[in-house]
Amino acid sequence: MIVFSAIVPHSPLLAPSIGKEHREKLTDTLNAFEALAQSLYLAKPDTIIMLSPQAPMYPDSFSGTIAPLLRGSLKEFGDHGTELPIKADFLVLDHIHRHMRESNIPFTMTSTEELDYATTVPLLFLLKHLPNTRLVPIGMSGLSAQKHFAFGEELINAVHKETRRIAIIATADLSHTASVNSPEGLTEEGMQFDKIMREKALVLDGAGMVAMDASMLEKAKQSGHKPIVVLMGCLEKLNCKAKELSYEAPFGVGMTVIRYELA
Repeated sequence: MIVFSAIVPHSPLLAPSIGKEHREKLTDTLNAFEALAQSLYLAKPDTIIMLSPQAPMYPDSFSGTIAPLLRGSLKEFGDHGTELPIKADFLVLDHIHRHMRESNIPFTMTSTEELDYATTVPLLFLLKHLPNTRLVPIGMSGLSAQKHFAFGEELINAVHKETRRIAIIATADLSHTASVNSPEGLTEEGMQFDKIMREKALVLDGAGMVAMDASMLEKAKQSGHKPIVVLMGCLEKLNCKAKELSYEAPFGVGMTVIRYELA
């Protein structure tokens, strides 16, 4: 059963070892993470399913990892001290795999132990008080947005069969051209992408996200569309209320924290 859901950003600058003094400009997001972590703790999840755009991606298949122990780190950003070991929930992953196979949705099992940074960064905040929570990291695919929405619809069907308490979280940065401070520069498409995605996420308009212009998605240089579309597929038929805890883009990358309160 699902007990918690949210959208979170994953900028490495959020991590103390990477962001350092720059974190002063991320106060709203950091405060939102603290509030979200408290809500997650109160939900008492046994397992977190993380939908990540930076996990290993296959052109024609979604994916999950069968490694028993997963390891998050920030080594690719020069931080060799941060380590996040977390046990995988192989049983839930196996059930998801079987359900997708029965639903004719391509799903590949990998054996990699290393977590991508988009999964690691949010978990540094969210697992502070949940040492025994297990993880199911899920990677996106090269398939269409409509296929990602359909994957989300079947993912929640699989989760409904579980007796374990499950949180589903989309880790997703928005546009990388959202302000003049972006290394990529400011674009109209970047500003529009963030505005539209936030509006549609708050009313669970997955169909509207699926229909977004492909040219806008490309020019916005975003990395959050697909995991959020999957989450919309998961939540579409549930009785839930969305609340945006923060949005900011001080370094040109749009970051939102949205919590979905489940009835």
